[in-house]
Amino acid sequence: MDFNLNDDQRQFAELARQFAADELAPFAAKWDEEHHFPKDVIQKAGELGFCSLYSPESEGGMGLSRLDSSIIFEELSKGCTATTAMLTIHNMATWMITTWGTQSLRRTWSEGLTTGQLLASYCLTEPGSGSDAASLQTKAVRDGEHYVLNGSKVFISGAGATEMLVVMCRTGEAGAKGISAIAVPADLDGIIYGKAEDKMGWNAQPTRQITFDNVRVPVDHLLGEEGQGFTFAMKGLDGGRINIATCSVGTAQAALERATQYMNERKQFGKPLAAFQALQFKLADMATELVAARQMVRLAAFKLDNQDPEATAYCAMAKRFATDIGFTVCDSALQIHGGYGYIREYPLERHFRDVRVHQILEGTNEIMRLIIARRLLDENAHAIL
Repeated sequence: MDFNLNDDQRQFAELARQFAADELAPFAAKWDEEHHFPKDVIQKAGELGFCSLYSPESEGGMGLSRLDSSIIFEELSKGCTATTAMLTIHNMATWMITTWGTQSLRRTWSEGLTTGQLLASYCLTEPGSGSDAASLQTKAVRDGEHYVLNGSKVFISGAGATEMLVVMCRTGEAGAKGISAIAVPADLDGIIYGKAEDKMGWNAQPTRQITFDNVRVPVDHLLGEEGQGFTFAMKGLDGGRINIATCSVGTAQAALERATQYMNERKQFGKPLAAFQALQFKLADMATELVAARQMVRLAAFKLDNQDPEATAYCAMAKRFATDIGFTVCDSALQIHGGYGYIREYPLERHFRDVRVHQILEGTNEIMRLIIARRLLDENAHAIL
């Protein structure tokens, strides 16, 4: 593995960095304050290919690797964490549809989703099943040329503002083998959206509960075959954990850069904060931990790209470590700013709020520890150390 970015990756990073500086960072605070979902900006990102980074080229996607995508998402998240997180979710849902969708489904939806003109949400979590995804209860029953869908999903990003829902539902027996994935157009009769949740962070994207009441979905909207949904969900979560970890790294990098600038500008006791050794040590620790987190995320992406048998464990490690470090770095950056870090004139409190949820999403970090521990204790597992 070469730790240096190649020419293409550097160009990807620069393109994303410029987009974040021009289209995201100047407006992120306002979107957060007004709880505004910048759908038009996401569509602009789609014009650059950012809405289908790892979807197959045959369906209009960029066909990039997970490592390339992580490099892009890191730069974007420096501009707006919440908007970038929504982009990662759309990318995952679009990848599922363009990879496992039927020919007729792909013919209808691929172009709109890959360009970002249409947006997608991912619907896995339910009121009674979060990390225990295999126990989900939303049910789809075959009725002629349709599935009839009933149940509820919670904490769905983009719900009520997106055009497509990738829904994990039960079509068969209890447990993982009975779960299927169905692409559900978001405006079908019987879909009921709850109120937008009043959240601590991620305010630039709506989060709602969705209820499905006898929703009739054409059978050709099934992804893959019946019973493959849980496998698709787990594959999605491997990449999703890299994505959310990347958002933590990018946001923490932005916080570190702001703290470094502030230490050089702010004076106390007749000298800049940068002259105080205790703060120098704190800054050094923040930078060291952030570099370690970035390298772990990129290693996990590399493992996933190369279909390493222990890629799932590495994705869990990266998610656990990077989201914890990202939160710690943002907290330290806020502390360096003192009282200024706590007011909304500065972005530190928003960074702090936005990255906190990353420790919960895509499986809590306690679940990540379980995944890692079980692989370490499995005598049949490949060596992961």
